Amino acid sequence: MSKAPLTPDGQAPKPRPRRATARKAPKRKAAAQNPTADVSARRKLALLAAEGLALCIAALVTILSTLGRAAEHFGGTGFWSSLLPFALAVLGLGLIHALFLWLWLHARGWLSTRAIFWPASAALAIALVAGGYGCRNEFAHELGALRTLVGGVQEAERNTVAHQVYAAYRRTDLAQMQKMMARAEPFLPAIHEAAGIYRVDEEVLVGVAAAESSFLPRDSRDGGRGLFQITAPPKSAAAQARQRLGVAELNLADARHNAHVAAATLNLYLQEMRGDLFLGLLAYNIGPQNGGLLSIMKQYGARDFATIQPYLQNLPRDYPIRVLSAALAYRLWHGEGKLPRYEEGDNALHIQRLGIPGMAAG
Repeated sequence: MSKAPLTPDGQAPKPRPRRATARKAPKRKAAAQNPTADVSARRKLALLAAEGLALCIAALVTILSTLGRAAEHFGGTGFWSSLLPFALAVLGLGLIHALFLWLWLHARGWLSTRAIFWPASAALAIALVAGGYGCRNEFAHELGALRTLVGGVQEAERNTVAHQVYAAYRRTDLAQMQKMMARAEPFLPAIHEAAGIYRVDEEVLVGVAAAESSFLPRDSRDGGRGLFQITAPPKSAAAQARQRLGVAELNLADARHNAHVAAATLNLYLQEMRGDLFLGLLAYNIGPQNGGLLSIMKQYGARDFATIQPYLQNLPRDYPIRVLSAALAYRLWHGEGKLPRYEEGDNALHIQRLGIPGMAAG
């Protein structure tokens, strides 16, 4: 066995101290996510979403209002008087929105330094101001002008006929109409039931009854019977009414039976006229004799109510107007408890904003 070498002074060398090996610390589990930071991130995201939504609402109201005003002021076909000014209005609207967005981004930085919720609060305040304007009659008028611009000929014709209804309401003897609305009360449950079953507008059905009998059910000299003055209903409508009522024979003196036949008939003609309310009411009034309204329209090449009206000299061409005028009166009476005079104050804009029963506001 070999000996360890000696040092110069004859002593055995001291053993080298062993290096202490660092013990590996046990792996720690991944630190749990900070719930406070997670909540803060969600809060920031929610505030940002609210801010964006509020600004979008304000922008939409501004766009619709500006385009509506431009359409009203610059309506026409002239290049210099209408088309160019309208195009400049659209260009100006885009530039104003771009400027506002630039200002908002700068203001947002300052608001964020004050409090995290200030940008969203400011945006919501702007949206509330825009929403308040959107509830005004002026905004509804501007929407109407824009709808006419976008809808073209179809919307223009619809607008023309709608104002015939408003004018008819304006000429109405409101005292007599109030008495008629009071007489209607006992018949409203039957009308409500029939309108729901046959999927026709309840207010329009009330208007039909008002135009037909003034809510004084009777048998007339021309053969009309009951509340809706039923004469010769289409066989399919009568059969449908019998089936729904569960009876073998219809009793047209019964207001409920009468309302079912009227609603089934109106629904049939509305389908035949592809949902056109004015043509459907006109077809309901003309009935199936001589081929009905479709035959008359084909004969004269008419395509809608506006173009068929001039050819109906010997027929009640104003029937849909009378029906919808009464339906409008019922809407006002039922909703507000009164019949405001159309020409007083801002009642005209208010009534136009409520709209005509059965006519989509668009």
